[in-house]
Amino acid sequence: MTNANLLHVGEPSQLGKVEIAPDVLEVIAGIATTEVKGVSSMRGNFASGVAEKLGKKAHGKGIKVDLTDSGVAIDVHTVVDYGYSIPKVAENIQINIRQTIENMTAINIKEINIHVVGVQMENQEFPESEE
Repeated sequence: MTNANLLHVGEPSQLGKVEIAPDVLEVIAGIATTEVKGVSSMRGNFASGVAEKLGKKAHGKGIKVDLTDSGVAIDVHTVVDYGYSIPKVAENIQINIRQTIENMTAINIKEINIHVVGVQMENQEFPESEE
């Protein structure tokens, strides 16, 4: 991993510097998302699905962190439980992620984009239709 992929936190002191990898933010955001009432599951990629089948819990599943010149942007892909207000669940996810990351890392997040990719019924999932 190169230094270009790390986020520097605070100013270097005589003790050294603190750097945080984007993967750490993915894990924090993933856990913060699953804490929100109404979130059924996260939608990851093929690799995270294979890792989970092999017994490794993918806490960053469904989360993408982009480091841009203007700041940190987070994309969350999630499935919402049927019966919950999607705008309210999305807002609660944004609030919880922002508070958790700022409390744990002191990193300010530029934007948190929520992508609802499905609705979960009790035993059946309905993906969002492609229009």
